[in-house]
Amino acid sequence: MAGSVNKVTLIGNLGKDPEIRNTQSGMKIVNLRIATSESWSDKTSGERQERTEWHSVVIMNDRLADVAERFLRKGSKVYLEGKLQTRKWTDQAGADRYTTEVLLGRIGAELVLLDRAGDAGGATEGAERSYGGAARPAAAKPAARAPASAGWDSGNARASDLDDEIPF
Repeated sequence: MAGSVNKVTLIGNLGKDPEIRNTQSGMKIVNLRIATSESWSDKTSGERQERTEWHSVVIMNDRLADVAERFLRKGSKVYLEGKLQTRKWTDQAGADRYTTEVLLGRIGAELVLLDRAGDAGGATEGAERSYGGAARPAAAKPAARAPASAGWDSGNARASDLDDEIPF
């Protein structure tokens, strides 16, 4: 069993356009503010309640930074995977401050644009665009079925042939 896991998965909307800056070495860093919301009905009053949580996201992956710069705008809906990271910094008064952010680094980061064509973000043909980690099919189409005569069980094998002893 793994000793620990540091993984964050968010689906939300950008609160403002991405902030892009370049380091002296030429690496692109993008800062995002993502809003996630949950809503429920209050049991006592029956009123609809909503809570919005804001998340700071830092992209330190050149490929994902390019995608964010080109396609993300205020209001864009995104799916992202990254990890939590806490930074220590000193404010102008000399006091130590801490900031916890979702980091999309070089390894294990993923960014999927969830907007439809014409919405903020502008993905084409109503498909999702996935960048980073494992590729995901944009809009999964139903798999075409093979003809009944194709495949390993196409009538050449009888049910008794499938009763092999399996060692697990």
